[in-house]
Amino acid sequence: MQWILGAGAAASATLFFTYASKSPSSQLFGATFVSGVDPNQVALTYDDGPNDPYTFQLLELLEKHQAKATFFVVGKFVKKRPDIVRAIADAGHALGNHTFSHPNLTYVSMEKLRREIEDTEAAIADATGRRSTLFRPPFGARRPGIFGEVRRLGMIPTMWSVTTRDWKYNNTDEIERHTVSQLSNHTDKRGDVILLHDGDHLAMGADRSRSVEITERLLLRFKNEGRECVTVPTMMKELVS
Repeated sequence: MQWILGAGAAASATLFFTYASKSPSSQLFGATFVSGVDPNQVALTYDDGPNDPYTFQLLELLEKHQAKATFFVVGKFVKKRPDIVRAIADAGHALGNHTFSHPNLTYVSMEKLRREIEDTEAAIADATGRRSTLFRPPFGARRPGIFGEVRRLGMIPTMWSVTTRDWKYNNTDEIERHTVSQLSNHTDKRGDVILLHDGDHLAMGADRSRSVEITERLLLRFKNEGRECVTVPTMMKELVS
């Protein structure tokens, strides 16, 4: 019986650890920004870029709808296409650090983590003349100490409240249904942070046409609802105002 209870406790601990390391809303391994406080604001965020031509298509679409977004870039791609990153910054969008090589941070050393972040910051600075203050872990994965180190490096851990699964579904209608089912309403008193992708961490050139399509649908929806698409830093200001 003691063995069974011990095994059950171990299984529960494993499940709890997995939830804490993967769930975007978990605060167990350190405070992280998940959503805003103004339900009239929405933050569209894009991971794994820059990626030609889809990042450029998103920039055109955002300009068309007078919306701002946040791009969490991968350092190795920033070095390949600094012109895209400059275009993001010049258009008034925010940049975030998504590590240099997109490793699962559950398994990396602190030295490796620092190198991943610092190399990406150097690439962003070379491309834009400025540094970022936001950090998003690849796959949303973390473990104890990771976010503490991120904050020591002067960055704010940033997750999300809505995931589109634009990397998974092959149909834009499926992506829209999945996304809309998670969106808050005005009674929730929450500003959604929405996870999308303009690239793929494995290589540049990934097809993100569905991400562009769902972005346009969301921009039209939010415009009709009277919601403003803002950068994550703008949304964060509401927390301290």
